[in-house]
Formats: sequence, C-alpha cells, structure tokens
Amino acid sequence: MKALQFPLVRITLCFVFGIIFSQITKPNLTLVIILLCLGIFSLLFYYFKNKNDLIQKPFFGVTSLCTAFLLGAFTLCISNQTLNKNHYLRHIDQTENEISTELIIKEKLKNTLNNDRYVTEMILLNGKKSYGKIILNIRKDSVLATVEIGSHLMVDGSFYKNRKPNNPNQCDYGKYLENQQIYAQIYADATDIKINPIIDKSISYYASKLRNKIIKNLEKSNFNKTELSVVVALILGQQQDISQEVIRDYQYAGAVHVLSVSGLHVGCILLFVTFLLTPIPNTKRGSIIKLVLVILSLWIFGILAGLAPSVVRSVTMFSFVAVGMFLRRSINIYNTLLVSALLILLVKPSFLFDIGFQLSYVALFFIVWLQPLLTSIWTPENKIVKYFWDIITVSFAAQIGTFPLSIYYFHQFPGLFFITNIVILPGLSLILGVGVIVMILAAFNVVWIPLMKLLEWSIWLLNKIISWVASFEDFIFKDLSLNSYMMWCWYLVIIGIIIWFKKPTFKKLTFSLIAIIGLQLVTIYAKYDSQKNSEFIVFSKKKVTIITERQGNKVTLYSNDSILKTTDDNLALKSYLVANFCKIEKKKALSNLFYFKDKKILLIDSSAVFIEDEKPDILLLTNSPKVNLERIFQSWKPEQVVVDATNYKTYIKVWRETCRKEKIPFHDTSEKGFYKL
Repeated sequence: MKALQFPLVRITLCFVFGIIFSQITKPNLTLVIILLCLGIFSLLFYYFKNKNDLIQKPFFGVTSLCTAFLLGAFTLCISNQTLNKNHYLRHIDQTENEISTELIIKEKLKNTLNNDRYVTEMILLNGKKSYGKIILNIRKDSVLATVEIGSHLMVDGSFYKNRKPNNPNQCDYGKYLENQQIYAQIYADATDIKINPIIDKSISYYASKLRNKIIKNLEKSNFNKTELSVVVALILGQQQDISQEVIRDYQYAGAVHVLSVSGLHVGCILLFVTFLLTPIPNTKRGSIIKLVLVILSLWIFGILAGLAPSVVRSVTMFSFVAVGMFLRRSINIYNTLLVSALLILLVKPSFLFDIGFQLSYVALFFIVWLQPLLTSIWTPENKIVKYFWDIITVSFAAQIGTFPLSIYYFHQFPGLFFITNIVILPGLSLILGVGVIVMILAAFNVVWIPLMKLLEWSIWLLNKIISWVASFEDFIFKDLSLNSYMMWCWYLVIIGIIIWFKKPTFKKLTFSLIAIIGLQLVTIYAKYDSQKNSEFIVFSKKKVTIITERQGNKVTLYSNDSILKTTDDNLALKSYLVANFCKIEKKKALSNLFYFKDKKILLIDSSAVFIEDEKPDILLLTNSPKVNLERIFQSWKPEQVVVDATNYKTYIKVWRETCRKEKIPFHDTSEKGFYKL
C-alpha cells in the first residue's frame, strides 16, 4: 500500500463521513452551503497566498479535510428529491390515500406473487404538476397491455407511504427505498390504468428496447426459459425473470455475485474489446482511438445492464484502468478505487448505503490488498495448478473481506464458496465470451443456432453444478447473529492480523490482540444484554396470530398448529430470534389469558368467548371476533386495546372509533407494526 496516496485516502474518508453525517442529522441545506463556500474560499485564499512555500502549512490540510466533509454533506443534501417544491410528499399528508396521477415507466422490477412492479416517475398528481420516483404495483388478476419503459400511464390507485417494518428486526425495505429516492408506492388494477400513446424516449427506453429485442429473438429460437433468465442476468444485468429456487441455489453455493453484473463481467468486456482492437497500431493516435472505443463500449454495456450501483462502480473503475492502459501510465489500483468511488458518490451519494456497492468495494479492496499475501504462501511451478491456486486465493481474499458485512446483512455464510469458484470461474469466461457474441448477433436479428445451443448447454451445466454444491446444506451456516458493533470489531481483527502478517512487529501484534479482546468483550456484552431483557410481542401477520414471550435468550411461542410446526420457515420469527441472540424454548397453543410482569392480557378470538370478570390491563383482539366494545367498556376499561392484522379492516375501524370516544389507547399492528410490552 506504499503507492497509495494517503491525502487522497483522508479526503475520501472525510467526504464519506460527510455523507453519513448528512444522512443521520439531516442538516439545514442553507447552512451547509454557507459553510462549504467558506471552506472553498479559505482553501483558495491560503493556496494562492502560500503556493510558493516549500512546506505546506497544517491549516491548509485541515481546511481541505473540512471542505471534503462539507462537500459530502452538501452532495447528499442536494440529492434529496423531497426538497423540490413539486415533490408528491409535499402534497400528500396521509400515509394512505386514493390519488389520480400520471406516471412515466422508468424500470421493471422483479414481480411479486400478486403484483407486476415498476419504478416510475410522477409528473402529475390530481391534475397538478408533480415530481418524484414512486413504485407502481399492478395487480396480476387484471389484464393490461404490455407496458414498456418510457410509457406514460394515467393511474387511479391507492397511495401508500413507506413504513417501518411491521415486525421486529425485519429488513427495513422502506429505508432501502428511501436511499433510492423512492418514498411511496401505488397499487392499482389494470382497469384503473390508461396507457398514453406518448413515449418518453430516453437512454433507458432505447436500452430496454434493445434488451427486449435480444430476448425475443432468443425466445423465438427456443432458448430454454430457465437458462435464458440466467444469461440475461449474467450479461444484461436483468434478474427479474430468475426463479427464486435458482437464486437460492446461487446464494447457498456462494455464487450469487455471478448473477449481478460486476467487476468480473466488466473486466471480461474490457479484455474482449481490447482483443478486438488489436489490429489498431499502438501509436499516440491509435491509443487514443482505442481508449475512446473501449470506454464507449464499457458505458454502452453499463447502460444495457441498467446502470445498477455495481455496474456503475465497475464501469467507472475500469474506465480509469483503460486510461492507464492506453495512455501508458502506471496504474495504481488503490487510487483507481478511490477516485472511482468519489466520482460515483459525487453523482449518487445514496449509493454509499447500497449493500451491493458496499460489498463490491470491500471485496475489490481485499482482493487487491490481501490476495498477494495469500499467493506468497505457495508458488506452484505448474501453470495450470497456479491458475487454480490464483482462483482460490482471490476467492478467499474476497470472502475474508466481505465476511463480516455478509453476516451482518444476510446472517448466513456459504462454506463451499471456494469449491464453487474453482469449478465455475474457468468456465465463466467462456460463457461470457460466447454470451456477448450471441447477444450482439441477436441484436441484429441473427441467431446462430450452434453457438446459441453451446451457450444454452453451458448455462444448464453451470446451474447443475451450482445446484449440486448448494445441496450440501450442512456447509451452509445459517442464522448467524452479528450486530453493527461486532461487525466493526471483526474488521479491526481482520485488518490487524493482515497488517501483522505483512510485516510483523510487536506494535502490530499488540493491536491485533487488543482487537481480538475487543471483539470478545463486545460479543459477551451483546449476549449479556440479551439475557437480561424480557418482552411480550404481538407480531403483525395477516393470516395468523403470532405471540412471543421472551425471558433472556429463551422464547415461548404462542400460535396455531401450522405456525408451531413450521417455525424454521417463518422469516419474521427468524429475524427476531437471530437479531436478539435467542431461540424458541417452548411452543404453545394460543390461550385466552396471558400474564406478563404485572400485566394481565386478555385475548378474544373469532369464538368471542371470554370471562367478563377478568378485567384485564390489555385487551387483545384477533381473527375478527364479533364483540361490542362499547358494551365491554361499560363493565371494565383496559389500559390499552391491541388488534393484530388478522382482523377485518371494517371491524378495526369501528373498534378504533370506540376507543377514541372512550379515550383508550388503540394499537393496530397492521398500521403501526408489532406491539411490544
């Protein structure tokens, strides 16, 4: 890392910290602009005043770092689309509302069981000019003509703002959407949608048309649907049509990165285009022509792949690599990573919070930093053995680097990742090469059957290998608990050990040991903190009632027979158990009476049977019981009424109004999320 310019590292870190600070504190934009202008003015003033000094004064360096910090905060602030006076959030106060709007289709998302989903841009709201990205959900039980990218739709539908997760410790999908500048969703039937003949012909439109043309030509040639969906993901970056079973196999085998266009794919494109341009002489003019053609090819590929964060990152980075290659300048890969990250975050600062972006950069950094150390352990003389040894070391470097981040986000780790990479990476180069040729030919309405069949068979074999590796479920480590503090401690341990191995000293060994002790202390505290907690939770599930009572790391589950038998497949329960370092100790059927701490909880279900003399502190209503709360409240009044998501909405509306009149707190889990006592 000696070649790494540390001023660039410090500036990048300050810029990133500025983005994080802005995300957490939401500072005033005017104040940030004033401070940034002062910072820039100070930099210019001291630069011109002291530019002839041989030794740079410390104040200039400090001012540079502060300015980078403010620039990061400013970049995220101005990227916030809600600042626009026409943004739809400024005109809709309610969380749920019926609206009439005009939308432009921008991107096709993966469908759910009930809805076709699109990312859209709003241009009209209830007849008035509007602005902002929003997700459109079109119910599948209705028929609608094909909707293509760039189409204008007139939609009458239900508007829902993003909400926090309904159940404890679940993935916050609403927060993820907000990082993409999406703050709400619309649900509509096809009968409530009219397609405007106007088409917004942007770059995305033409890229989508070309992708659809390629896919249709391959479908006409009887390309197997399952294999085609994988090819489209590998080369065009579109995962919408891949089945959940195939994605699960790739996850379990540690090869899910293959389905996302990333540095591996873009690097292959760079080498492929460079090979095609070999006849052009390496003169000054020829090098410039090559550079322009290579960069143009990379960005065309990026646009075709949908400009996802991983694609943008990879194309940007390899564009810098291409500059170094063709202008005959030395390539410092660390500086390339930093500059590409800075450029991406300047344009899209919210990418910093994208999981794929984080994993990509961490993996690349560790490959560059750690892989040489791993290869130095053994140097095979045989070229074939060396090739596979390089694959193993690259795989281990990437997995070691992303291990804490992967566990933190996904709570699982594929133990056979190195076998997967040894088997598939050599063949992947062939698949990508053949795939690119097949796609180019299909774009010109030419499908050469022998080449297409070779690609189809290769993908079939790839899927079989992945499925075989994924079948060894004993090597898939699931439900691993890791909080953010533990994750950072893991990185301190990993970095400390690598630094010590690179050049052993007593100070580095001491740092590594302190990091290991810190990790142990943080882990012990997390488990201790879990042990001393106790809570009673009513989950928010539409079809079933789920209640948990936790004492330390032991959980008692109350529900119906179907849930009690399938707890391992219940994502809401698994997320809660993993995040809180606990496990289900007992499983019991629902009862009408619960006691937790000093509270008595009465449950009334569809049978509407209860003991009137109980006089509980909390009344819990499930499965739409036919009860008259006004009559109940004449006998006794609970401290709070809780209703879960199994109740009819019409019943909930009546109960809410009754509680409002009686001034009794009312908690609806379908609206407010889980209830915790």
